[in-house]
Amino acid sequence: MQKIIQIEIQPEDSGIRLDKLVSEKTENMTRSAAEKLIERGNATLNGKPLTKSYRGTAGDRIDLVVPEPEKLDVRPEKIPLEILYEDADLLVVNKPKGMVVHPAAGNHTGTLVNALLAHCGDSLSGINGVVRPGIVHRIDKDTSGLLIVAKNDFAHRNLAEQIKAHSFTRLYEAVVHGSLKEDDGTIDAPIGRHPLHRKMMAVTEKNSRNAVTHYHVLARYDGFTHVQCRLETGRTHQIRVHMAYIGHPVAGDAVYGPKKPVPNLNGQCLHAKVIGFLHPRDGRYVEITSELPAYFVQFLKKLKRD
Repeated sequence: MQKIIQIEIQPEDSGIRLDKLVSEKTENMTRSAAEKLIERGNATLNGKPLTKSYRGTAGDRIDLVVPEPEKLDVRPEKIPLEILYEDADLLVVNKPKGMVVHPAAGNHTGTLVNALLAHCGDSLSGINGVVRPGIVHRIDKDTSGLLIVAKNDFAHRNLAEQIKAHSFTRLYEAVVHGSLKEDDGTIDAPIGRHPLHRKMMAVTEKNSRNAVTHYHVLARYDGFTHVQCRLETGRTHQIRVHMAYIGHPVAGDAVYGPKKPVPNLNGQCLHAKVIGFLHPRDGRYVEITSELPAYFVQFLKKLKRD
């Protein structure tokens, strides 16, 4: 059922664009969702539709018609999930390697979103006009570890802003080929689509975005190094691309690493181990840590024995 929200513009709100004002005044709404509603004629002043660039004056009373959120056209599936934190606004899940996050061509079922729809049920509210879990950031299919999920637009918008401001704590552990020269370092190299292979990313100046990864050596072994990586930015395949760029690809990475499989390694040795953020509701700092998966631990044990 749709609802009508009346927004009265206060003196301090004068001159603010309508799309920005609506997202600020309406708790569970992102700016992009506000834009869509306004473009559909759902924001009116004295019965006349407004544009998203409209800048009101004190005393204006704007009526905003908010339709009932649509249902996501994805089937809920009762897939076991390891939930390490959950409340009314968000949850943190420990994703296993091999699980795709979003349904897409070739992966319509068995994804994290399918599992979250079944787990969350009626606790989800509309995000950008659709009842769905809000995937704030992503990790690759073959990367395991922590992923934060918003349950409503308010949490989704707040967490997305934290990521944009680079204020999230995101620590990964990886085993990489070779021996890094320094115990600590920073890789500052822009990442964009690979010029020849469209499904791959690459360090490139063309159509790229800045990308920064900080690494710290945890242990050294014969032919491999166990490292901790801290993301300052969050580009697609960032750690995998950056480590390959400096000549130390992630062990088991069949895309950016050696084509020859690593003996006794079943999977890609990259795990999102720690995530930290300010809770959208009360501002307290929340930090979650996960254990390394069994295949990762077993590979480290083998390296220690050798």
